[in-house]
Amino acid sequence: MSADGRPGSGADPVLVEIVEGTLASVEREVETAIARTARSPMIRDAHDFRAGIHDVRLRKLTGRSYSALVQPVVRDFPVEEMNPGDVFFHNDVYLSEGGIGHLPDLCVTVPVFHDGAVVAFVQAFGHHDDIGGAVPGSMPSHARSVFEEGLMVPPIRLWDAGVPNRAALTIMTRNSRMPDSLAGDLDAECSACLMGARRLGELFARYGRAAVEACFDAIVARTTETFRRELLDRIPEGTYVWEDYAEHDGVDEPRLHTQRITLTVDHCAPAPLLIDFTGTSPQAKGPINHAGDYADGVFLKKWLAPILRNLAETPERMAELDVNEGVVPLVEMRFPAKGTLLTPVFPAPTNARTFVILRLLGVLAGVLAKATGGRMPADQETIRYTGVHGDDVDGRPYLMREVLGGGSGGRWYADGEDTIHVVPDSRNIPVEFAESRWPFRVERLGLAVDSGGPGLHRGGLGYDKRLRMLRDASFMSVADRSILSCWGVNGGGAGRPFLVEIEGRRMEGLVDDSPVRAGEVIRVRTTGGGGWGSPLDRDPALVAADVRDGKVSAEGARDDYGVVLYGPPDDVRVDTEATALRRAELRALRPAVVPFFDRGPGFPSLSGGLPYAEVDLI
Repeated sequence: MSADGRPGSGADPVLVEIVEGTLASVEREVETAIARTARSPMIRDAHDFRAGIHDVRLRKLTGRSYSALVQPVVRDFPVEEMNPGDVFFHNDVYLSEGGIGHLPDLCVTVPVFHDGAVVAFVQAFGHHDDIGGAVPGSMPSHARSVFEEGLMVPPIRLWDAGVPNRAALTIMTRNSRMPDSLAGDLDAECSACLMGARRLGELFARYGRAAVEACFDAIVARTTETFRRELLDRIPEGTYVWEDYAEHDGVDEPRLHTQRITLTVDHCAPAPLLIDFTGTSPQAKGPINHAGDYADGVFLKKWLAPILRNLAETPERMAELDVNEGVVPLVEMRFPAKGTLLTPVFPAPTNARTFVILRLLGVLAGVLAKATGGRMPADQETIRYTGVHGDDVDGRPYLMREVLGGGSGGRWYADGEDTIHVVPDSRNIPVEFAESRWPFRVERLGLAVDSGGPGLHRGGLGYDKRLRMLRDASFMSVADRSILSCWGVNGGGAGRPFLVEIEGRRMEGLVDDSPVRAGEVIRVRTTGGGGWGSPLDRDPALVAADVRDGKVSAEGARDDYGVVLYGPPDDVRVDTEATALRRAELRALRPAVVPFFDRGPGFPSLSGGLPYAEVDLI
């Protein structure tokens, strides 16, 4: 133990704080530099990118956001052969050790040097506009092979001792429909990571390698001990099982693609949490697979660990907890044999892997909800990509693609948040920028009324966005939760599913190039989060406030919450007597068996009429 009682290897506790603050500052500086110098809207405006700092032992040291892995770079390029000014690049899903999910995620890695030796790495990866493939945006929703999804690049040395590899850059930009954006974004990411490497080099020069690496050990060990003591101890020992589903893969007809977790908790084991994915469905024909079973699941461990923060004593404490490599020793993962959604066999397509990797966050939250009596949020929004592509007034091709957020789930202590974005710091594209760049008008961008799942604590609302096209174009969508809703928990109701309509014509969740004519309106309604607890227990005054705020309709108040209102829309009041009668009626209509999870009306349509899954019962 260090002098202040924290685990570590004798590191000076004051220096630990200095080093930890410097790492966070450098990471933020790298991301700020990328945001200010990148060219594509997806990177510059939507902020769909991340930076990370790793030590020479390949451990993720920062916890503000997730990142890819350094393992594939070191596997192919030993640290002894690296030079100052090197920049390594890769996007090959199957050669990324699980750190890259689909080909548009391009990753750059820069080694940090001190006294002629590699001592750390600065890395950035982001979702780029286009890297080739069958459709604009490199996410063909009906792909049957990774070869349809774009250019695959295994780890290469993109810059050699400060000299860019122009041949490799030329090949990549030649394969992109947006070569200028791709070149600009890569230049921004490489330059930002090189800058971050210089900053970290200064840290080592100031304090010495031994002292800084001792601080790295202390930072990681502190996270391990904090998670073990404050979070894992709140989970009763035992074995718990739950599953959730992707609803379609773009090739087969919609059906339930299962993702199952069996969680075994043993506080005396070296790794207290055993996560077993046995029972996960076979790999899909379409692009919803995720290659997660590499490097002992190190990426998935860090990806799933933020869910554990919901077990913190208070929301304030939860916000203070970072997720770095310290979570890895606490989790053991067991994967099924090759050929499942999580263990796909090359060249299975993966561009819509968000349907699996984001669903796993919800599966872990669900299994923990069963273990803790509901001390977990209901289901949250998932990433979906929508957009249009065509030619502008000058005949130049364009691609507008947006990652719109949705509602998060209600929590045991509060409502869910409206229109959150599950990717940290990401955001919708500003209306003013969109209208000045692309041939459409944004006629509405607001909250989707009644989209949040009803509950004692209501689910957050999704977006309601409407675009009027000024020129003929093609609509595209890679979206889940268009049939299955975000589930409610502990008596809470499911949220509304994802919906796209073009002049009243309902679109499927996976669309590559549906025609949309000039003058037609595209309406996008993103998912609402699930509710937590019975809506019949929600304070009627809060329901009335939701109606006044435009979050719940008067009909929704009556039908979902049993609250009868009167008065003008901007000053509705609760009819106390009628509300008591209405709630008594609704309670009398409840079925004899109420599952712990409410998956919404879409589940029976895919389950052969079953109202709930067996694992939904406590």
